[in-house]
Amino acid sequence: MKTVKTIIIIVLIVLAATATWYFGFRKTEQVIVINSEKLKRGYISQSVTATGTIQPVDTVAVGTQVSGTIKSIYADFNSVVKKGQLLAELDKTLFVASVNQFKANLLQAQSQLVYQKGNYDRQSQLYKVGAISKADYDNALYTLNSAKASVSSIEAQLQSAQKNLDLASIYSPIDGTILSRNVSEGQTVAASFSTPTLFSIAKDLTKMQVRAAVDEADIGNIKEGERVNFTVDAFLNDIFKGTIREIRLSPSTSSNVVTYATIIDAPNNEKKLKPGMTASITIFTNEADSALLIPARALKYSPDSSLTKQYQIISDKNKQMAANGEAHVWIKSGNQIIQKKIKTGINDNTHVQVLEGLSDNDEVITGSQIINASEAKTDDSASSPFMPKRPGSNTKKK
Repeated sequence: MKTVKTIIIIVLIVLAATATWYFGFRKTEQVIVINSEKLKRGYISQSVTATGTIQPVDTVAVGTQVSGTIKSIYADFNSVVKKGQLLAELDKTLFVASVNQFKANLLQAQSQLVYQKGNYDRQSQLYKVGAISKADYDNALYTLNSAKASVSSIEAQLQSAQKNLDLASIYSPIDGTILSRNVSEGQTVAASFSTPTLFSIAKDLTKMQVRAAVDEADIGNIKEGERVNFTVDAFLNDIFKGTIREIRLSPSTSSNVVTYATIIDAPNNEKKLKPGMTASITIFTNEADSALLIPARALKYSPDSSLTKQYQIISDKNKQMAANGEAHVWIKSGNQIIQKKIKTGINDNTHVQVLEGLSDNDEVITGSQIINASEAKTDDSASSPFMPKRPGSNTKKK
C-alpha cells in the first residue's frame, strides 16, 4: 500500500510540475497579423455644414404715399392676388374735397386769364395809336402773364390733388401671395416721415431661397453653382435640394464669430417650404462618383521592425517628402510589404480618393497586430476578431 501511495504522489507531483511549466514558463509562440483592405470604387464628397432661413426669392413691401384712415381692406393673410388688384382704400373725403377745390380755383383762374387777354388786346391797340403810355401797356402785359402763370400753378396743384386721390387706393404691384397684413380698417397711417408698410407680398412661393450663414473658415471652399442638400424640422424625412446662387461679401459678426450670407436657390413645387423655416444645410464643395477609394487610416500606417521576421519590407526608392496632394501607403503582396507614393484627391476623413499610384487589385495595409499562435489557429476555423471586416459599399448620392 505504501508503494502505491508513493507512486501516486510522484505522478501527481510530475503532473503539477508539467502543468506549471506549460502554463507558466513555456514560451508562447506569437505571429503577426496584418490588417489590410482591397481598394474599392464608390462615391465620396467633401462638404460644409451651415444653418439658414427659408425666405421667398422676391418680396415686395406695399405701402402708402399719403396719410389717412384705412376705410376698407380687400385682402388678408395668404390671399393670392394679381397685379393691379385693389388691396385697400383710405378715406377719400378730404382728397375729393381738395380736388374739387382746385378745380374751382382753376375755373376762376381761367376766367381771369380770358379777361386779362381781352384787356391786353385793347391796351395794345391803344398803345399802337399813341392813346396810352408805355407804362399802361407794360402793366396790361404783366397782368396777362400773371394770369397765365396762375392757371399753370393751379393746374399743377390740381394734378397733385388728383394723384393723392388716386394714391388713396392701394393696388398690388405684382402677382403673388400676401405674407403679412400690418393694418386694419379704421387705423390711421401717417406717411409724413416714412412710407408705412401695409402688406408684404411674395412674388412666387414655388421658388424659394435659403439665406445661409457660412463660417469664415469654410467660405473659401464654397463657389457659385455648387450642389446643396438641406432639411427642415417640419419635414425631417425629406431632403430638399438647392444650388448656390450668390455669396455676399458683407460679413456679419456675432460673439466674435464671422459669417457670410450665402444665398441658395431652392425649388418649392410642393410648397412644403414656408418663409421663416430654419434649414440645416450641407454644401457639397467637392464630390466624385466611381472614385478609387482607400481607408483614411491607411495614410497613417507605418510598418515596424517586428514585421521583418515574416515579411520583406520594400520602401519607396524616391525618398522625397510627399508634396501637397501626395501621400505614402503600404500595400501587401504575398510576403512583401511595399511602400508606394500616391496622388490623393477628396478626403472625407473616412475614405480617401486615389488619383494616381494604385490599381483596383491592390491591397492597402491599415494596421498590424501581434497575437498568439494558438489564437491564430482558432481564428482560422472561425472568423477572426482581429481581421478587418469587408466594408459595405458607400452610400450613393440620391
